[in-house]
Amino acid sequence: MNSIEKQTITMAAICQVAALVQKIARNGSGVDSELQVMLESIVVTSPDNTLEVYGNDIANLKMGLNALVEQLGNQTKQKDPELTRYVVSLLGLERRLANKRNQLSLLGERIEQCQRQLAHYDITSDTLIASLASIYSDLLSPIGTPIQVAGEPERLKQTNNQHKIRALLLAGIRSSVLWRQVGGKRRNILFGRSKMVACAQQLLKRI
Repeated sequence: MNSIEKQTITMAAICQVAALVQKIARNGSGVDSELQVMLESIVVTSPDNTLEVYGNDIANLKMGLNALVEQLGNQTKQKDPELTRYVVSLLGLERRLANKRNQLSLLGERIEQCQRQLAHYDITSDTLIASLASIYSDLLSPIGTPIQVAGEPERLKQTNNQHKIRALLLAGIRSSVLWRQVGGKRRNILFGRSKMVACAQQLLKRI
């Protein structure tokens, strides 16, 4: 897998987080299989390759790949500024996190605790989602401007939706860290978007 493929896969994962956050905030539900993939990516901390983080199946990122093509490609004139804002906010928060060693250490410890909980609970259980959400609230939200999530007020008031959104934002940070590790930089989005879109389209053809 070359660097463009790795960057495309990890950026698609960030886009998938953004799309799922939007769905839950607006409708109160996302797609359970995609939600599970993103939550599991948080606890895969020693992968042999990039795709292993997402269940070793590119089909698990179909929603994110489609969102990437729509947002960065030239085919669709009407981009979704809300999705773009979520992606940019996640990348910015990851940059701030990278400079905070203490937060990174605590983050590792808390994720290990969640890995131990997996012996007793499913990753999509209310217990695990609440644990993942609390990691985001305790360690990530305080280090920068909070990511403002827009949606239906009645949906956003529900505790389980709040937990899902925060757990997903944690997954977005996980993928943002990975994107940086495989060579992703902001200029890649600005100047290398056509390569990334073409790669995403090729990956979609494999599904």
